[in-house]
Amino acid sequence: MAGRNISVSEASRPKLPRHAKLKFDETRQVWVILAPERVLAPDEIAVEVLQLCDGERSVAEMVDHLAAKYAAPREAILTDVIAMLQDLADKGFLTEVREKTP
Repeated sequence: MAGRNISVSEASRPKLPRHAKLKFDETRQVWVILAPERVLAPDEIAVEVLQLCDGERSVAEMVDHLAAKYAAPREAILTDVIAMLQDLADKGFLTEVREKTP
């Protein structure tokens, strides 16, 4: 997966890559990320962040949304969200939308 890792910043617009899907596992009653030969069970907070990773919203927009929703300090949320998203990106569970150049 070399070359596909991203460096997550406030400007990043993360999304799950084509080979990974966020799904609710009815049998186990947990959310999972399914990828070829891998399954990851993120916690509730990670699931909420991942549901915002649509390739449209920037990390900054996601953090603003979460800070307003939970009435929490933006900087604390930003630090945690970037760390979580970077960890997922490093493991190949996250990519980002890049601007097309004309």
